[in-house]
Amino acid sequence: MQQQISPLAVAQRQLDLAAEKLKLDPNIHAILREPARVLEVNFPVRMDDGSVRVFKGFRAQHNNALGPAKGGIRFHPQVTMEEVKALSMWMTFKCGVLGLPYGGGKGGVVVDPQTLSQGELERLSRAYIGAISALVGPDQDIPAPDVNTNPQIMAWMMDEFSKYKGGITYPGVVTGKPIIVGGSLGRGEATGRGCVIIIRETAKRLGIDLKTATAAIQGFGNVGSATARFLAKEGVKIIAIMEIDGGIYNKDGIDPEALLAYRAQHGTITTFPGCEPIDNETLFALDCDILVPAALENQITHENADRIKAKIVAEAANGPTTPEADEILDKKGIFLTPDILTNAGGVTVSYFEWVQNIMNYYWTAEEINTRLEQKMVEAFDRIYQMSQEYGVGMRMAAYMYSIARLAEAIKVRGWA
Repeated sequence: MQQQISPLAVAQRQLDLAAEKLKLDPNIHAILREPARVLEVNFPVRMDDGSVRVFKGFRAQHNNALGPAKGGIRFHPQVTMEEVKALSMWMTFKCGVLGLPYGGGKGGVVVDPQTLSQGELERLSRAYIGAISALVGPDQDIPAPDVNTNPQIMAWMMDEFSKYKGGITYPGVVTGKPIIVGGSLGRGEATGRGCVIIIRETAKRLGIDLKTATAAIQGFGNVGSATARFLAKEGVKIIAIMEIDGGIYNKDGIDPEALLAYRAQHGTITTFPGCEPIDNETLFALDCDILVPAALENQITHENADRIKAKIVAEAANGPTTPEADEILDKKGIFLTPDILTNAGGVTVSYFEWVQNIMNYYWTAEEINTRLEQKMVEAFDRIYQMSQEYGVGMRMAAYMYSIARLAEAIKVRGWA
């Protein structure tokens, strides 16, 4: 049984290690160790049966030295303030790695959305954004979809926020919206596309031919499924996929497109033909080239890291690996691409969406994907170069680069 590890403790430990390497000014270190502000809200929602339920929600803004806060909103029964704080920190560092003019934000509501009707979900979404409306806005804090939230929920939130602001439409208050109300082409698949760009660049450095490579993926939501599809297009054989209700394994490969169609029809991947069941720990221990954790935090720990055989661990999820597991993977010679680089495709295209909203001028899908490719490759190159120059892993290099940028902005602004 794995011991529960605080995501905030993990995020702070990662910061502390990078600060030590950088010999960071202690005043700046102290500023970055905690979110600048965190709001807890308790808001009522009318249910279909006429009763009223009060839901708890959070919004954390970690740092705005480089620009407004940016980060997703998740609906999950296990959302906590600690988790939201940690995720806001990771968003700050992620935006820094990509050179985006943002700080980190994150939000969440303690709810299982599967238990709500469509009407209840809409009323919950509108009530939550209303409850945090004083903290958000196109120049202040720009939410986006995360676990169990989607473009429709973002559209409701944009509409509700616009009502709070006197009926003036504010498309730039959230990103990840439907195209018809100011969303960006390419946003839905951006995180998975960016993840595969990073895997491709890593494979080049390690001399791995993706056309003969194998991969195992934990998580088959929006990010995991898009990553699987793009990996398959590169020629990678997907041999195992894990979902919340179970996993599947086929040494000859799994077709992600066929699996998506099967799940849409049957509601599960576990009975997909030609596959055998697999559990989480077995998936992590598979003999494969690429392991993609694309689920939740704290999945790779000191208890299972030593069993991982993959050559590349590409963190598509936020915070899937603990600092203790990092050390084990490093000793084993496994090349880890950290979350704040690997899954930054989503926030990068969110940035493009926000820019398009502000300009009221929209780019083609080809332009979006070209710009994303450029940003991700540039970010990988500078982090890889820094890791080689300082003799550190990719996570440490990413944190060092991002924190150095933040430190410069904090000094210039006179905060420390």
